Amino acid sequence: MAKRSGEKHHDIIDAAVKTFARTGYHRTRVADIAREAGIADGTVYIYFENKEDILVSLFQDLMIRFVDNLYGELIHCQDANEKLKTIITYHLTTLAGKPDQARVTQIELRQIDEAINEGISRPLKKYFDLIEEVIEEGKKQGLYRHNVDTKTARKVVFGGIDEVVTCWVMSRKRYDLTALSEPVFELLAGGLH
Repeated sequence: MAKRSGEKHHDIIDAAVKTFARTGYHRTRVADIAREAGIADGTVYIYFENKEDILVSLFQDLMIRFVDNLYGELIHCQDANEKLKTIITYHLTTLAGKPDQARVTQIELRQIDEAINEGISRPLKKYFDLIEEVIEEGKKQGLYRHNVDTKTARKVVFGGIDEVVTCWVMSRKRYDLTALSEPVFELLAGGLH
């Protein structure tokens, strides 16, 4: 079945983010998402095959927008250090402004099965490739050590940012996630020099 797109599709995605964040992926029913979106249960099935399809589509949509917007930010940067700082700041700022999305990406997507994991790995790879490009650029510019293994460095960069966001999501105490951009950059860039 060909999937439809458009305003209702986005309404369902937005409702799924709110519902998954509030009640968790496993406890959410398609009917809960439909109610949040203000539509009939059957309407969801015009756009998505099932709840798993909603979750995969949600992540794919979010990551495509995230990476496309990040590319737009990076074209203004002068060197790899500025790009690395932009990646970190963009990642933290985006999720700080969307706490429901942060909860879904940091908590709910980690508790899924292998089929869903396969569906979300493709859009995530574009983000990984982007981080690796910046690391390679930094090596060519002499900003980062030439002997730094790019894939390992990407894992550390992404892992560091990801852990900072996860701790923020899990914390009962609210604090400014974006304010951590500078210290995270200093630590990660320092490891690459």
